Formats: sequence, structure tokens, C-alpha cells
Amino acid sequence: MARIVELSTYPIKGCAGTSVPDTVVTPAGLAHDRSFMVVSDLGVFRTQRRDPRLALIRPAIDPEGTRLALRAPGVEPVTVDIDTSGARRAVDLFGAPYRGIDQGDGAAAWLSDVLRAPSRLVRVPPEHHRVTDGRTPGTSGYADSCPLHVVSRATLDLLDRRLAARGAPPVPANRFRANVVVDGWDEAHTEDRTHRVSIGEAELGYAKQAIRCAVILVDQETGTRAGPEPLRTLATYRRASEGGIAFGAKFAVLRPGKVCVGDAVTVTEWGASEL
Repeated sequence: MARIVELSTYPIKGCAGTSVPDTVVTPAGLAHDRSFMVVSDLGVFRTQRRDPRLALIRPAIDPEGTRLALRAPGVEPVTVDIDTSGARRAVDLFGAPYRGIDQGDGAAAWLSDVLRAPSRLVRVPPEHHRVTDGRTPGTSGYADSCPLHVVSRATLDLLDRRLAARGAPPVPANRFRANVVVDGWDEAHTEDRTHRVSIGEAELGYAKQAIRCAVILVDQETGTRAGPEPLRTLATYRRASEGGIAFGAKFAVLRPGKVCVGDAVTVTEWGASEL
């Protein structure tokens, strides 16, 4: 039987994730996932595509959801009281206009120091309204698109085998920054065909393939680009029909609920792969 073997949430878009034994799937994805975003002084979102040092920042939200701790190697940590009601500011995510609640000068100074560029931290406001695209529409915070990214252990293992065949070392699973890792599917890329799936108390609907970018070239431990792999190998067998490199799948939330590592993953509707 397929089961969840890893759950990861990414409180700040582009920064390090946190593995959790259990969490709640909200309409916008795992609790706190991509609910914060680092922006330039002009309000444009920062991403590992341009700022790979984001990977060094390790955020943690307290159980009450009221304080955010920021840590990075060689830098004194800082804790921020999360502001959910302050003044809104305009932010830009892939050219689309949104609003964010600025989290203050302390967080801004800390981030600017770590990233070596003027930066601010914003949070999704309560009135945030965003409709994501794909086969199943949904909503999300500051994620690239759909709220949940799922990849299977079989998919990751196949990539490692193909890398080995080319004389390249395996890459850590955290390069792909998935929210849910599933084990128990015999066939790689089964997630591409799971059009409706139950995990724990939640239910998800398939939205689209996860099209990969230069972020998967970033070593998540050092915050530096680490060479052409795994994009080079993925390009030999995972080119999407509409362009780009597909690896993993994006899902919208049909029914919120609690999920735990070890929960069964039950597919209730199958479909054809888009590849």
C-alpha cells in the first residue's frame, strides 16, 4: 500500500523547508506553507533562481503560529512577532500583483544581511484571494502555482539510477522541495496519473505536472549552484509535451484535513499522464 513517508512545509517561499511528522492540509496547502515571501525593496519576490542563498535561511514557526524564528549559518538568529493585521504593501509574484503584510525592519535587516541585497519579509494577508490553474483549480499562498507538490519515492529512485548510469552522483530529494513524498508505488511517475487521491483526512485533485527550473541545481545545504545535474539527465527522458522538464505533480485541495507520515495514500480516480 502506498503511504506518506515525508511531509515538508516551506514557511518562507524559497527558503529551507521543515520536515514534520504531521500537519494540517488547509485549502492553500500544508499549514504555513509559503505563507511568507522575501521581496526586494521594490516588492519583487526573491527566488533561488536568482538568490540561491535563500536556501540557507531556516525558518520555524512556533506551535501557536505567532512567532517566526529565522536562522542561517554564521548569523545570529532573529525572532519575529508575526504581524497579520499591519499595513499592506504591493508585491510582485511572477509579474502578478498581490499584497503582503510587511514583517518589520528587524526581519528586513536580517534578511538583507544574509542575502547581501536589500530585502523585506511579507506575509499573506487574511483577505488574500488567488485562484490557481490546472486540471483542478485551487488556491495557494505565495507558492509558484498550486498548493501541494507531490513526488514518489519510485520517481526519485529512477532518477538516481539514471544519474548513476551517466556517472553522476545521486541528488538529495530536498532539491525538489516537495511537500509530500509517497512510497509504495511500484512505477515511477505514478503521481502523474493520480487525478484524485486521499491522504489522511484530506483529499487532493491533480492540477498539473511540476515543471522544473534552475532551483533544482541549487545545493540546499550550501546555497550555491552545483552544476548541470539533475536537469541534464532529466532532459533525456522527462521533456513535457508543452515544453519544460516535468518531475513530480501539483495538486489542489478538495478537502482539508490532518495528515501524518505513515498515512495511506488512496487513489480514487486515475487518468493518463500528460507527458
